[in-house]
Amino acid sequence: MINVAIDGPAGAGKSTISKGAAKKLGYIYVDTGALYRTVALCAARNSAVGDAAKIEKMLSKADIELKFDSAGTQRVYLNGEDVSDLIRTPEISMQASAVSQLVPVRKFLLGLQRNIAEKNNVIMDGRDIATVVLPGADVKIYLDASAECRAERRYRELVQKGEKVTFDEVLSDVNKRDHQDMTREIAPLKPATDSIIADTTGYNLDESIDMVVKIIKGKINAE
Repeated sequence: MINVAIDGPAGAGKSTISKGAAKKLGYIYVDTGALYRTVALCAARNSAVGDAAKIEKMLSKADIELKFDSAGTQRVYLNGEDVSDLIRTPEISMQASAVSQLVPVRKFLLGLQRNIAEKNNVIMDGRDIATVVLPGADVKIYLDASAECRAERRYRELVQKGEKVTFDEVLSDVNKRDHQDMTREIAPLKPATDSIIADTTGYNLDESIDMVVKIIKGKINAE
């Protein structure tokens, strides 16, 4: 199986770019951020956000599944409920960053992520895929873009969904999320020593996907 690990900060376009690259290459795309968001949603529903002991107990009873349709599109289920759309709010995003710092949460999800990678050609994206989840991945990419570029992309996305936000609010959230992810004690966000840096600042979606596909093909063909 060929495993591609893509890490990077919030708003770098990891999910959209990884999904597009996976489609071109015929791989399965695994959005690990959706798993952490689902844990955050579950914690919010159980009034457990910020309470590690309560979250650990909650996870012992939680059933989180990734399912893929015939086109390879990922859907995430919480206790049998499709929550793929419910986990995409700014509030859940910030809570996901918080719960991802907890050891019980990371242990809970690690086995699920690795099991999928063992059985499929995958592009898996997140914040510690190359450094922790799949350290032996065939291809490691650190997808980056300036904070302003990432905030602009996120701002447009939220406005299209009808959210009432300002660019400055979104930029503030991006900077806050970067700080949380890069300074957390457990598995902080950083490129693996052998990751290829792909900066998409100034690139459109198609150009960014082509960049990633070129990196993957070049790395695999060189081996």
